[in-house]
Amino acid sequence: MENFSEWFHDILEKANITDSRYPIKGMAIWMPYGFQIRKYTLEVLKELMDQECDEVLFPMLIPEEELAKEGIHVKGFEDEVYWVTQGGQKELNEKLALRPTSETSMYPMYSLWIRSHIDLPIKYYQIVNTFRYETKHTRPLIRVREITTFKEAHTAHATKEECDEQVNTFVELYKDFFDYLGIPYLISKRPEWDKFPGADYTMAFDTIMPDGKTLQIGTVHNLGQTFAKTFDITFEDKDGEHKLVYQSCAGLSDRVIAAFIAVHGDEKGLKLPAIAAPDHITIIPILFKEGKEEVIAKCMELKELFEDAGLRVNIDDRDIRPGKKFFDWELKGTPLKLEIGPRDLKNNKTIAMRRDELEKIELDLDDSLLDKVLDLLEDYDDNLYETSWDFLEEHVKFTENLDEVKDLIESGNVVSFNWCGDEACGKAIEEETGYDILGIQEEITDSDAKCIHSGEPAKYVAIMAKTY
Repeated sequence: MENFSEWFHDILEKANITDSRYPIKGMAIWMPYGFQIRKYTLEVLKELMDQECDEVLFPMLIPEEELAKEGIHVKGFEDEVYWVTQGGQKELNEKLALRPTSETSMYPMYSLWIRSHIDLPIKYYQIVNTFRYETKHTRPLIRVREITTFKEAHTAHATKEECDEQVNTFVELYKDFFDYLGIPYLISKRPEWDKFPGADYTMAFDTIMPDGKTLQIGTVHNLGQTFAKTFDITFEDKDGEHKLVYQSCAGLSDRVIAAFIAVHGDEKGLKLPAIAAPDHITIIPILFKEGKEEVIAKCMELKELFEDAGLRVNIDDRDIRPGKKFFDWELKGTPLKLEIGPRDLKNNKTIAMRRDELEKIELDLDDSLLDKVLDLLEDYDDNLYETSWDFLEEHVKFTENLDEVKDLIESGNVVSFNWCGDEACGKAIEEETGYDILGIQEEITDSDAKCIHSGEPAKYVAIMAKTY
């Protein structure tokens, strides 16, 4: 896609997703169509999260004293924190931070709630807005100062093994979530210098955008006992011994919606995964004076049929030309359009068109219609999934030559390479290429494999890319 950045900005406005003209930089308004996309995306997410965690809601404000307790963690956010210093006309005794993330607001409460091994594990999540004073170039849904849809899960466990297993569970849950939305992903373990502040290690999901840059779309962190020590989160085990808990957390944001808008979209507009689309089907009546009532009646009958099957359906009966309606719903990415006019009704037919293929399909208006429509929607989603994964796989290139890295990345690819795992070597690779190491994808078992930079025996396959 040529000029992806311009396309992305335009589609958010034209498809009525967000309006970024709010008079604070980096903060945008969810418009009605976008808010519906967000709503249905969150329904999918909550259904998955509710199988694993209990949903809660914590206050937005964090006392400076609590935020300052975890020095390593705060250092990762200190330049991004918004502070509240006054209540009305009165200066506050203690500054209050608008949450950049919620470890330092939630964990003081965990220390009160956890007393015994019978209180464990605790597995809570919340979906909230967070604030970060982003100084780089802001971009709606991708790089913002108010993240309006931030899902964060926070767990506490009795043993390291349980915590490790929780990390693996979150990774699998995220894979399911992204698969439902047809978002392809690269999973890697972030390098030590780029892990979440305070974490033992970070697992991250990245996708490749149409311009070749990667977008981080989800993270899972093993926090070990770092925060437990700071906030004194202890429990009494079965033998009466007091021990520190082990913790994990997992987060994702509005970037998920940015990702499926980007990876599925084309020059005509959105191609929404059915599960997140405000309407699975848009019925477009072709109206003339003669036969108008019969056509509308049939449209209503089909709407009821499809809705009874659990589908979301819209009838576009606006008094405008049919061509404008077709254009609008191609732009907005409705998975399936059905066209019905007097001639179609006379022939007992409807004309279907999938958003991904834009080819007319003639369907009989008989008892087989519902099954055929469901099949079309399933094929549509399968095609989005396969096409997006094909794109990702085509744009991951392996090289053993450090001199090739820059050209490969500038050509819109993610580069994979063998790495010894040494931090100084990794930072040297970043400095020489000018790009970030995303992380480690797998361990190397081939004893002959050599690091792309040091020439020492390679321990890992790592990936690097131009990033958002």
